[in-house]
Amino acid sequence: MQLSVIILNYNVRYFLEQCVLSVQEAIAGLDAEVIVVDNNSSDDSCLMMKTRFPEVKLIENKQNFGFPKGNNIGVENASGKYICILNPDTVVAEDTFTKILAFAKEKQDLGIIGCKLIDGTGEFLPESKRGIPTPWVAFTKIFGLYKVFPKWNLFNRYYAQHLNENQTGKVEILVGAFMFLEKHLYQKLTGFDEDCFMYADDIDLSYRALLKKKKNYYFHETTVLHYKGESTVKDELYMKRFQDAMNFFYQKHFKKSWFFSFFIQTGTWFFSFVKMFQGKPKIKPLPESYIVYSENENLSVKLAPILENKVSFLDFKKEKMVNSSLILKGKKTEIILDNQYVSFKKCIKIIETLKDKNITFKIFPKKTNFIIGSNSRNDRGQIRKIQ
Repeated sequence: MQLSVIILNYNVRYFLEQCVLSVQEAIAGLDAEVIVVDNNSSDDSCLMMKTRFPEVKLIENKQNFGFPKGNNIGVENASGKYICILNPDTVVAEDTFTKILAFAKEKQDLGIIGCKLIDGTGEFLPESKRGIPTPWVAFTKIFGLYKVFPKWNLFNRYYAQHLNENQTGKVEILVGAFMFLEKHLYQKLTGFDEDCFMYADDIDLSYRALLKKKKNYYFHETTVLHYKGESTVKDELYMKRFQDAMNFFYQKHFKKSWFFSFFIQTGTWFFSFVKMFQGKPKIKPLPESYIVYSENENLSVKLAPILENKVSFLDFKKEKMVNSSLILKGKKTEIILDNQYVSFKKCIKIIETLKDKNITFKIFPKKTNFIIGSNSRNDRGQIRKIQ
């Protein structure tokens, strides 16, 4: 088997459904499998999987084992030569795995491949490519020096700014939302370190691949939508786990002095404190209008009462790509992309191309009864049921 896609789920039933649907589209024609590992969700994620995707291998853990162990369990059950660790709050394009498989086969001493990630508003996620967070690199991150001196090698290593977002190349650290590598290497690295519950596990795995003289790559030729924040509420527990994770990585890989320990403790506390408050829900104005991008005008009719009759219809057959000129300048508009007629790849492209503070996006995944998306990388996403 060529590929096993491992999706670790915890209480994100609707995002999981959309993710699995996009993955199935992306592995069509490949010798591949999907494995969903559920970390004891309290929602109906497992029931949905059994009903909607009975052909997908589902592993139901009886407790929340955390990110490392949950993924390790998935990989133990994988049959593919390559594996992809994938977050459930992602959407892949139909050609994502075909492109990355071709890229992987060309490389010698391959470590881990990551790809271009955007959030639900179309903004590039800089953590798609990172450098090793040594004490100095962590300092430049915590105090924002990478923003002040983005072209200086001394300051720009945290987000691997030697590469721009549309440039493929070697990087040191990749993000756990999308990690593609050979199963043999994953096993050689003994997988994610289960002593780390979450947050530093991807840094640690990437770093250990480098220690094995492997080459990690950022691959920009496919874009994956990553809503972020869905699996974790950013509360006090989040802050504590973030601190513990950073301490875990430094204690494992770097020599420590008293000053270093004090700096890391202060810096991680400050950074996680800021992240916690970024994650607090914010009141946002509702869209003034909605555009349904579809071939099915009946969808507009169905959505009209739900969305207070502010819906207009854009015929996919006549307008192959949403045009920004269709959006009234300064008017808050939400675009609803009907996946029955608009491929996931095109959905991602539209979101990335039209990113604007006045535009939000939702996808209506095919054969579902909901529209889904996220208006901010710091908030939970939004789901609306369609009866």
